Amino acid sequence: MNTPKMTRLSVAAFALVVVALLAARLAGLVGTDRAIHLALAIGFGLASVWLSLLGRIALHWRILAAMLLGVACGVTLAQVGAPELVRQGIAPLGALFLNLLKMIAVPLVLFSLVAGVASLEDSAKVGRIGGKTVALYLGTTAVAITIGLLVANLLQPGSGIDSTTRDALMASGQAEAGTKIAAARQSSEGVGLLGFLLGIVPSNPFRALATGEMLQIVFFALLLGVALTRLPGGAAKPVVDLFQRLSDAVIEMVHLIMRIAPIGVFALLAGVVAQFGEDAARLGDVLTALLGYMATVVIALLIHGAIVYPLLIRTLTKVPVRRFLRAITPAQLLAFSSSSSAATLPVTIDCVEKGVGVDDEASSFVLPLGATINMDGTGLYQGVAAIFIATVLQVDLTLVQQLEIVLTATLASIGTAAVPGVGIVMLIIVLRQAGIPEEGIALILGVDRPLDMCRTVVNVTGDATVCTVVAASEGLVRDEETAAT
Repeated sequence: MNTPKMTRLSVAAFALVVVALLAARLAGLVGTDRAIHLALAIGFGLASVWLSLLGRIALHWRILAAMLLGVACGVTLAQVGAPELVRQGIAPLGALFLNLLKMIAVPLVLFSLVAGVASLEDSAKVGRIGGKTVALYLGTTAVAITIGLLVANLLQPGSGIDSTTRDALMASGQAEAGTKIAAARQSSEGVGLLGFLLGIVPSNPFRALATGEMLQIVFFALLLGVALTRLPGGAAKPVVDLFQRLSDAVIEMVHLIMRIAPIGVFALLAGVVAQFGEDAARLGDVLTALLGYMATVVIALLIHGAIVYPLLIRTLTKVPVRRFLRAITPAQLLAFSSSSSAATLPVTIDCVEKGVGVDDEASSFVLPLGATINMDGTGLYQGVAAIFIATVLQVDLTLVQQLEIVLTATLASIGTAAVPGVGIVMLIIVLRQAGIPEEGIALILGVDRPLDMCRTVVNVTGDATVCTVVAASEGLVRDEETAAT
């Protein structure tokens, strides 16, 4: 659609809304402040529509602008006590956008992994790339958790919280904590090497596809891809070509869905902010009490994201760090808005292939695996949260217990689903292993969502980093001029 024409239509629509609100004000249906705030909120929404149609500006700038508009809209409607308007009229648009991305995540993992593994045409090469990938994912996760523990031990978050504030936080999150603890106990049933292996192998791959069991889908896709490489002659080529074309088609669906990314991101952020604004006084108290904990998590995430990943890119690849960061910005922004590595996966693949120049032979194998087993940010957060809860509850952790946290959180990250909020369930397993009372998660539930958004950015950045490093080690990264074409 012609952009100037769309701009005129947006202005006309906004003018009609303002006239309607003024008429409602004159009729005494709404107050002046409420009318002004509603007009502003609608204006923000129309601006996000305009951003979706403004193709001349880079996508990451449009997403960033939409994020700011979403925050402004959420704050505006929370000011007039109208969070229900966000829940009923705006948040569903964000849920729709997220569902569109989740809709293609499972087929993308299946098609791209099968095509990626089969195109290697050598099971030894599959094993080599797979070994590098898993080793790097587990290694970076262990480093992230260690950084989290070091920063937490240095800053000691929670040491300034008195018993009154602690009891209030525990009481406010008690009901939700009970639900999470029950879910964690169910998740940890049968945990152990045998239970873990049984959980990876699907008894019915079609049921795994239907229910979105990513680890089982990855196992089935890897096994099918390896089987195709073992077929004699060119017997596998038609099947591999079919899976490759299906993977390409899903990527094209990503391009179509990302056209409305500013609208989706706007709605997601508006919903989160308005939800926090329902009880602004309580939120303010919680944030004040937990400010040290939140700052510790964010500082540790920044250290890992700004030092470890660029260092890996600089030392193990020939890709300029600035080019890498610029390329993955849209995926990072979407990860922050959605809090879901799985939903961001299609965009991550697109950014790494087109922006960084990684060949799809590597990206189609490494990135789906990363969205399933690589949770650097989540593991780091679990380490900091364990120290914080132990400090507040006055539980002294020995060096051995902290090493257990590193090991348990690293292994738990493999089974952590790439969806919002599941990290808190895995945290309970980590707390139990370290001998910290599980009920302590009630202390941090009030601020889990914003921290979930931050750690998902690190998860996605870690996926892209490992993919680039593995691809560079196999000579599968194009130069900047070739990547841009």
